Amino acid sequence: MYVYDQYDQRLVDERVAQYRDQTRRFLAGELTEAQFLPLRLQNGLYVQRLAPMLRIAVPYGLLNSTQLRKVADISRRYDKGYVHISTRQNIQINWPMLSDTPDILEELASVQMHAIQTSGNCIRNTTTDQFAGVAADELEDPRPWCEIIRQWSTFHPEFAFLPRKFKIAVCGSEADRAAMHNHDIGLELLLDSGGTPGFRVLVGGGLGRTPMIGQEIHPFLEWQHLLTYLESILRVYNQHGRRDNKYKARIKILVKAMGIEAFRSRVEEEWDVIRDGPATLTEAELERCKGFFTSPGYKKFEDSKPAVATQRDLDLAFARWLDRNTLPHRVPGYQIVNLSLKATGYAPGDLTDKQLEAIADLADQYSFGEIRTTHQQNMVLADVEHSALHELWLKLSALGLATPNIGYLTDIICCPGGDFCALANAKSIPIAEAIQTRFDNLDYLYDLGPIDLNISGCMNACGHHHVGHIGILGVDKKGQEFYQVSLGGNQGKDASLGKILGPAFAQEDMPEVIGKIIDTYLNHRTEDEPFLDTYRRIGLQPFKESVYAEAN
Repeated sequence: MYVYDQYDQRLVDERVAQYRDQTRRFLAGELTEAQFLPLRLQNGLYVQRLAPMLRIAVPYGLLNSTQLRKVADISRRYDKGYVHISTRQNIQINWPMLSDTPDILEELASVQMHAIQTSGNCIRNTTTDQFAGVAADELEDPRPWCEIIRQWSTFHPEFAFLPRKFKIAVCGSEADRAAMHNHDIGLELLLDSGGTPGFRVLVGGGLGRTPMIGQEIHPFLEWQHLLTYLESILRVYNQHGRRDNKYKARIKILVKAMGIEAFRSRVEEEWDVIRDGPATLTEAELERCKGFFTSPGYKKFEDSKPAVATQRDLDLAFARWLDRNTLPHRVPGYQIVNLSLKATGYAPGDLTDKQLEAIADLADQYSFGEIRTTHQQNMVLADVEHSALHELWLKLSALGLATPNIGYLTDIICCPGGDFCALANAKSIPIAEAIQTRFDNLDYLYDLGPIDLNISGCMNACGHHHVGHIGILGVDKKGQEFYQVSLGGNQGKDASLGKILGPAFAQEDMPEVIGKIIDTYLNHRTEDEPFLDTYRRIGLQPFKESVYAEAN
């Protein structure tokens, strides 16, 4: 993984000192709230419903064990001993005192971490596939490209105050695990006939109040021009994006208003000026960044599968976990392991300080000291030997991190909602827990097959409800919390936005509503047909008739 040089460390240390003085001046009354707002936001600090929230950057979801132990220590000493994994692969602590935040950032800087540009109207954390570098279906490792984008975008003076926040995702595999269609810019790594990488560029995607699927602006961008083309897109957005209404300020609104052809034309005009300028990538720069993402010291195995096969035959629970929570690795003898943060009765995506420290120990023992966070709010140990899988499973089970539900109905993406967020219209966590409890039968879950269920507490869509096969949105009706359901969303390469089922439901009705949706699916599916395929075949109406039958 990327390691700071002297320039990186100096940059982060100086930012901590700047923010410390800004915080001191605000607490002393020398800065108004309006003056302090953009300063704290670009250092990852929000003011939530009950306390500040600090969002810690995890570039493209990659951490080492030392960094994870530091986060655990910070959560214990400055917070309430737990953290939340966000859909942008970052880590959030929900209860720091404002006066402590400069100290927290200083401690993060000591292990090459920060909170820079995790908020504010700037280029946010670039995200990618949580299995980057080890996935069996990978065409090109996206991590070096993410690092190039991170270095280019951090403190970029031209893009520090954009009309609105800006998000970039990079996909380097056959399956899209980065949700590239749902970002301001989505980049799909492709290989030409000679094996040279380039990018299919999508623009204007995003969720929130006006969800949109990104549109193709370039079919195959030569890799040397990645930064100049991104810069051209951002220049057009910065010049023409709306600043009079924050709800219409995202680039997706501009692309829709201009039309993709007109937008592409303006981008090409900008690009003609800077195409071969200083930001043009060179072989030397690419190799420098690739040098940080070399393979660890993999062993060569004759065949370790028989031992695993014997263990799975002897233990049904281990076999379930192996089938649902692990994936093939590109290197023979290794397996990718997902750590489920979706045990029934616990807030999705949350981890305690003790769990964080235990995961760091397991990473050191089993996965070259590396941990990944995921868009689905889980964690990954990416390089586990086959022979160690059973032993690791036993330890994860003791920690409550081995629920074998990855990709199934109870593996819920869920924002913190009204329990924490000042923007939320309704609570999200109780809905997730109620649904998990209702469907807490593994055999039944497996019979249903893969289903993405996403929950957002408001239209900002931090839970990505628009692209859940089943999406739930918290809404306010005259001061009361209700929940709107949508069906048919998908974040893959065949991306789609969910359609609203009908009128919203009360909180206590939600488990039964989801139950009726599932029953309708079971009544209409063909043999082994996934939920999304059934929905796309029969449409919304059968689900609507089932759910609202009694009301009619």
